[in-house]
Amino acid sequence: MFKHIVRIADTDLDGNKPVMIALTGIKGIGLRMAKAITSALGLNPRAKLGELDDETIERLRKLVEEELEQHIPSWMFNRRKDPYSGKDLHLLAKDVDFAKMLDIERMIKIKCYRGVRHARGYKVRGQRTRSTGRKGMTVGVVRRRK
Repeated sequence: MFKHIVRIADTDLDGNKPVMIALTGIKGIGLRMAKAITSALGLNPRAKLGELDDETIERLRKLVEEELEQHIPSWMFNRRKDPYSGKDLHLLAKDVDFAKMLDIERMIKIKCYRGVRHARGYKVRGQRTRSTGRKGMTVGVVRRRK
């Protein structure tokens, strides 16, 4: 039976898409990680996600949600040497946003350069701020009268 929506890692995935492309709908999984997951399970990456049988979908769900660290090499993870636990982790869905928020809060708290820039709402990664990145009611450049 064809499934139009498959739920994996608290995310609804489109069953009409190929398995590899559908897995990229989960935040924290890109094309390379999706290819690694399909090859770890021995699935055809071009098969439609909705056409897989229930047992295969359950294996896929279990691997993505619970066993990712055992089947995928640690150099592919998106959070290596986590500052809080010291482990290599791969975060998915809401955990990605939560970890990013905690990292920014930590930078603000220790008052590092990036933390100060985040706190003031300025650009953080070295972009120019003289002419761009303005917020509010700025209309244009104020010039002196002659």
